[in-house]
Amino acid sequence: MEEPEMQLKVKKVTDKFTESLYVLANEPSVALFRLQEHVRRSLPELAQHKSDMQSWEEQSQGAIYTVEYACSAIKNMADSSVYFKSIDSLLRHSIAMKEQLSAAQGRSTITPQPKNPPGTS
Repeated sequence: MEEPEMQLKVKKVTDKFTESLYVLANEPSVALFRLQEHVRRSLPELAQHKSDMQSWEEQSQGAIYTVEYACSAIKNMADSSVYFKSIDSLLRHSIAMKEQLSAAQGRSTITPQPKNPPGTS
């Protein structure tokens, strides 16, 4: 008789123990403690990641500004080709006019000198 009675007592004890463990594991304060423990372990790493991300964002913003500035400069250089063509045309025209003036001055120095009037030595 002791055997079935003992089994019944063991079953009751194990059931109560299991129920107590279940209640303890699922009690809200235990869950909050576990969350707090998780946050305490995870927070420093998350803070470091946030700091790294902010640093990378600043670096990338600087790089983006540099690239946009370079693209703007290249676009302005491409747009200025019209002005360089105009300057080239004006310089060619100026050189041609200078050559014409030089040629005209050269012809005027070749013209014969008037002879001295008679009576002057």
